[in-house]
Amino acid sequence: MSTPELGLPMVVPAPDLPARVRIHEVGARDGLQNEKTTVPTEVKAEFIRRLADAGLTTIEATSFVHPKWVPQLADSEALFPLVSDLGGTDGEPGVRLPVLVPNERGLDRALALGARDVAVFASATESFAKANLNRTVDESLAMFEPVVSRARADRARVRGYVSMCFGDPWEGAVPVHQVVRVCRALLDMGCDELSLGDTIGVATPGHVQNLLAELNEEGVPTNVLGVHFHDTYGQALANTLASLQHGVTTVDASAGGLGGCPYAKSATGNLATEDLVWMLQGLGVDTGVDLGRLTATSVWMAGQLGRPSPSRTVKALSHQE
Repeated sequence: MSTPELGLPMVVPAPDLPARVRIHEVGARDGLQNEKTTVPTEVKAEFIRRLADAGLTTIEATSFVHPKWVPQLADSEALFPLVSDLGGTDGEPGVRLPVLVPNERGLDRALALGARDVAVFASATESFAKANLNRTVDESLAMFEPVVSRARADRARVRGYVSMCFGDPWEGAVPVHQVVRVCRALLDMGCDELSLGDTIGVATPGHVQNLLAELNEEGVPTNVLGVHFHDTYGQALANTLASLQHGVTTVDASAGGLGGCPYAKSATGNLATEDLVWMLQGLGVDTGVDLGRLTATSVWMAGQLGRPSPSRTVKALSHQE
């Protein structure tokens, strides 16, 4: 018998946690973007469909960046039409399929294909802004303003990613006020949601709660915040729990633990969606996700990539070595 069939994890609710958490699945974009071997477009589309079938309602599909910067996602214009029907029709609820857009050209390409959820990606540090966008923090925010404005005018939802919220590989510890300034700027320009990124995985629970409290004090409400933790030092689930205790209800995760920071190996990269769902199920927090189907999807994707999944829960439930 499998572990879930034995009634595990045992459900023991903890106080002061949200009743439901929305998982923002990033496996198909953030998870695959650093793969050296090109993943066929049809495999990516099947991956997204299987994730939707497992109950995930927000699945980041791709990125409309210039192909030379992210070759793995050069097929965004071919991929999006293969999955866009998941978004629902005639007002019916469907799966949200966010896409990254770095500038107005990227936005044009995304909107032309019917994208209704877009995201911009900012940095809390000057070093990463320069490395990732070849701009200063202020220059990158200025670049995003027309993107956000035009997306909102088109009635698209806009997410603002903020990288390096807890530590930077060049600058070290990141002062909280730097993160707050960038978050406040993105919210002021019209972003509907912000994702706080622990890009190199150095956050700890006290640091997380301190940043969330400071954001609230500066007028950034908890209900617009999501968290994006990497597991480089094994802290992703602890940091997630600290966020939930503060009232956060949106958590980014990657099926099978795919992908991660370019400064860390894949196995210590993104928080695995299965590991997150296992913890939330044990806490009695609803996600709407079928853990069995999700695990099967990650096993299938691991087969496509030719290596086992780094997710501990996938390994345990599928008996992978």
